[in-house]
Amino acid sequence: MRVGCSKEIKNHEYRVGLTPGAVREYVAHGHEVLVETGAGAGIGADDNAYRAAGAVIAKTAEEIFARSDMIVKVKEPQPSEWVQLREGQILYTYLHLAPDPEQTKGLIESGVTAIAYETVTDDRGGLPLLAPMSEVAGRLAIQAGATALQKANGGRGVLLGGVPGVLPGKVAVIGGGVVGLNAAKMAVGLGADVTIVDRSIPRLRQLDDIFGGRVHTRYSTVESIEEECFSADVIVGAVLIPGAAAPKLVSREMLSGMKKGAVLVDVAIDQGGCFETSHPTTHSEPTYEVDGIIHYCVANMPGAVPVTSAHALNNATLHYGLQLADKGLKALTDDPNLRNGLNVHKGRVTNRAVAESLGYEMAEPRAVLAA
Repeated sequence: MRVGCSKEIKNHEYRVGLTPGAVREYVAHGHEVLVETGAGAGIGADDNAYRAAGAVIAKTAEEIFARSDMIVKVKEPQPSEWVQLREGQILYTYLHLAPDPEQTKGLIESGVTAIAYETVTDDRGGLPLLAPMSEVAGRLAIQAGATALQKANGGRGVLLGGVPGVLPGKVAVIGGGVVGLNAAKMAVGLGADVTIVDRSIPRLRQLDDIFGGRVHTRYSTVESIEEECFSADVIVGAVLIPGAAAPKLVSREMLSGMKKGAVLVDVAIDQGGCFETSHPTTHSEPTYEVDGIIHYCVANMPGAVPVTSAHALNNATLHYGLQLADKGLKALTDDPNLRNGLNVHKGRVTNRAVAESLGYEMAEPRAVLAA
């Protein structure tokens, strides 16, 4: 199979779909790999590094899309990219379709087979291709929140760790999954007063054991979220419903009860955000203010640390990518976990959460693949 990797064109996205190490693996499996010139610049990998790994360097993205049987990316295709996709081609990347009707329409019209990293599962029901970026985003959330909290950046002017004689800042983490766990680790490491809110009692018990009493845990209700938001300096939104739009857990009305200059960090923004007042921002202009509350809603947070995140992502995606390259669509038939990643195929939406979020009739993946 001819596997293509184009340069990411989303604002300040420096990650790359294939590292030189990943290219070597595809080549070792007998596949031809095309990489757009400059695609790895953000991680310090120049064209010569890709040539040494066995890749052929293409001059333009158009050549990648025209010649490749499978496109491996990081972020969802932008409008100039999805119009170049075609039936019979595999797209393997993050998609986050539920809050993005335009991209969904573009993929449907292209006829492409689109596999979303964020809905591929493992045997335990986990999301192994989303997890590494959730780890990165969770850790970055506290860095971003602490920076936005500085007075010069519009925040309250609170140091999260405090100093002797002065209380530390308060951090509320809504959602105790991978993002929430990693955000809490960073916040605890800085010395903040941390509370994690989640609706799973078993998960709260697990988090309590992990942190050995160094964080507070609360069961998620409207009241508990409201109380934590009112007292917090930084609130991290870390809620995920796989494939679906994130629930709005913090309303605009609640902002009036928060401390002026407090910071909302919405890590769920890729799935539409879990704060009512959230809208996507970029690394160029990461924050905005609503009713005196600072919002940080960058939709590609791991792009800020591409060396770490690109290698972590490739470590996770390589196994399934090689299956697709080796077997084609048969890989989806053979592996139910990979099949769960199928979101669009030949003009049909094949993920239930996406279909329900956007009002499409869901096509059963095995049926459309058999057809």
